[in-house]
Amino acid sequence: MPREKKKETIKIGPKLLELLNKLGAIELEDVEINVDELEIQISPAVRAPPVPPKPVAPPKPEKPEVILEAPFVPHVEEYPGRIREVTLGATKKQGGSRGKTVTIGGETSPSYYLFERAPPHPPVVSLDVFDMPLSLPKALKMHVREVMDDPVAWAKMSVEKFGADVITIHLLSTDPLIKDTSPKDAAKTVEDVLQAVDVPLIVGGCGDPKKDSEVFAKVAEVAHGERVLLSSLTLDMDEAGVLGKVAKAAAEYGHLVLGFTALDLNRAKELNRKLYQFVSEDSVLMDLTTAALGYGLEYSFTIHERARLAALMGDTELQHPTLSGTTNAWAAREAWMKMGPEWEPRELRGPIWETVTALSLLLAGVDLFLMMHPRAVQTIKEVIQRFSSMGKADPQKIAEWVTVKI
Repeated sequence: MPREKKKETIKIGPKLLELLNKLGAIELEDVEINVDELEIQISPAVRAPPVPPKPVAPPKPEKPEVILEAPFVPHVEEYPGRIREVTLGATKKQGGSRGKTVTIGGETSPSYYLFERAPPHPPVVSLDVFDMPLSLPKALKMHVREVMDDPVAWAKMSVEKFGADVITIHLLSTDPLIKDTSPKDAAKTVEDVLQAVDVPLIVGGCGDPKKDSEVFAKVAEVAHGERVLLSSLTLDMDEAGVLGKVAKAAAEYGHLVLGFTALDLNRAKELNRKLYQFVSEDSVLMDLTTAALGYGLEYSFTIHERARLAALMGDTELQHPTLSGTTNAWAAREAWMKMGPEWEPRELRGPIWETVTALSLLLAGVDLFLMMHPRAVQTIKEVIQRFSSMGKADPQKIAEWVTVKI
């Protein structure tokens, strides 16, 4: 006889009922379960991930109609150091015979930082004169041909026609390998030039340490009280044992000295320390070497700029005005030699070479330029005059450089 199915009622716990209420119904048919304990696990339904909302494009920025204004305040530096002032030449009241003197130096900021402060004295230009005829490029010779045999006439032309602030008389003939002119005769030439012009004088030697020491000593005596600049004193003179002789003569007769070193600030400082033993510190100028455009000008610019910055930061051994032998620009072949048509006209190329060399070192802080071509002299003097007439710069004008119309 078939076994009858036994029906039993299962009590479902409240928690299971709660789950079933969320998931729906469970239907069991013809199921026989013989268990002591019953555990039912119900997995939640898998839901699809939510659909992200569509990105909303940001609003297009509005096109600005005006430039935002912001204040411009230049950083004005105060430097602990200052370049010493040096005066070349002496008037009758000062014990000399010059009609005028020139004062250089005194800067308290890097060269032409007009937004900080204007330089107290503009740089000056000296024209080169030689005590004997020499080979010159045509572009130079054409301006001085008729006076090359007469240094006195040459000096007068440089002042009266070309506007020299200072005259540099190079005693080239004193070189033992050229004419070996005696110190007495060389000093006579200097004396004649002093009588012919009333501007300050620079006296250059031949480069031989011993001969220059003899010549400078005699010139210092003859030009007593005129405050001429003896150019130049070197460490080679010290090695030859004659540096003290020249420096003592300069101090005794009231002159200035130019210390020359070759692109080396440590040697420049060393030379200055030796000179301080004999002359006052306001009687010293520095020539740190001028290399021409295309022939190392960047080295000259750097050494002059480094010297000026070090001086302003307090290095007392470098706080002297600087001189540039800018005529060295004519040692560059490109300044005078015949080249292709793209380099013409040659008559302008040389003056431009000298001008660019001078202008570069003007911006590095040079105070005194030795030059030669009249057009180059005129150009650099015009630049100096324009810079000097600007005075202290207006920061607002600097800030508006973008809108300036040229």
